[in-house]
Amino acid sequence: MSPSRDEDGRSAEIIGVVPSPDERLDYSRQLYERAIFTGDSGALAEADRVLDAVEADLSLARGRVLHGRFLAQREDEPELARADPGELPLFERAAGLYQALGDVAGQAAALFWIGCFHQVAGRDDAAAVPVLERSLQLAGQAGDKATMAEALRHLGIAAHRSGQLDVAARHLEASIQLRRDTGALAGVASNQVGLIYIAIAEGRRDDALALADEALALAEAAGAGTIAAQVREARSQLPAGE
Repeated sequence: MSPSRDEDGRSAEIIGVVPSPDERLDYSRQLYERAIFTGDSGALAEADRVLDAVEADLSLARGRVLHGRFLAQREDEPELARADPGELPLFERAAGLYQALGDVAGQAAALFWIGCFHQVAGRDDAAAVPVLERSLQLAGQAGDKATMAEALRHLGIAAHRSGQLDVAARHLEASIQLRRDTGALAGVASNQVGLIYIAIAEGRRDDALALADEALALAEAAGAGTIAAQVREARSQLPAGE
């Protein structure tokens, strides 16, 4: 059985009720002292697991920051945008640690980011899709709707790129439902951008217009200016009405 995870995504089975990285580090110190002062050598193995959980979380967080930096550079200076060579190893390290810890939700999240790296930075859907599918499977096992929604979105992007519009729409719509369930309304709008382009490609102008209206309202309500701009760009591609 996989460990439970608290609201910050940590493995509760591993770290008990310790809620923050600082407290987990302090807990590892207490385990060290227990081993030294009482002769409980098993406490050191527990300390290793606590620190592995901290390292996994930190690796995932650092990888996300590097990915965000790449996206920002791609927006500002697309011709100069290059993925940091340290990004993928961080995600892979996190995935390995979470797997060793039996943290299914953590592994699913790390695998999503590995797939995202291949798709976004590497433009390599062939490498991304199997990893995203595995992420979706594990996230489903863990009941992690947020990671499921992310994996489905990026599987939808891959299907769209390959011309599988029906498959792309199904993935994006499934992701939208999960994001509605979790209250991630800016994410709903982001997925609707993809559905707008699909509707345009299929000649469904009225559907595209309705999607654009809802997506823009959601993005603006969430203060998601970047997504609102994407919605406006998609809407500008609509053919003129009669």
